[in-house]
Amino acid sequence: MKKFVFVYHGKAMTGEESQEEMKSTMDKWMAWFGSFKESMVDSGNPFAPNGKSVSENGVETISESAMPATGYTIINARDIDEATKIAHGCPVIENGGAVRVYEALPM
Repeated sequence: MKKFVFVYHGKAMTGEESQEEMKSTMDKWMAWFGSFKESMVDSGNPFAPNGKSVSENGVETISESAMPATGYTIINARDIDEATKIAHGCPVIENGGAVRVYEALPM
């Protein structure tokens, strides 16, 4: 098995959502996580807004319009095709977001 990292991109929770909206969102995520729990290495965490990009040009705040990373998860899968198939069910996609799938190479 290989390790893959899912990096979520899309709309972050603002804290202004109603209790019902938050519960509905969390229920979708928990159902999706449950669909591949035997492959889960690290369920991950959401990222705080206002991330920074550091390059030779300096430091910049990552804008909301740049569809910033909003969290991650690490799984085991046979190959990138299997990992991508799992990622396809992610709730972030329903809201116009995306899941970027990367293989974590052993060192």
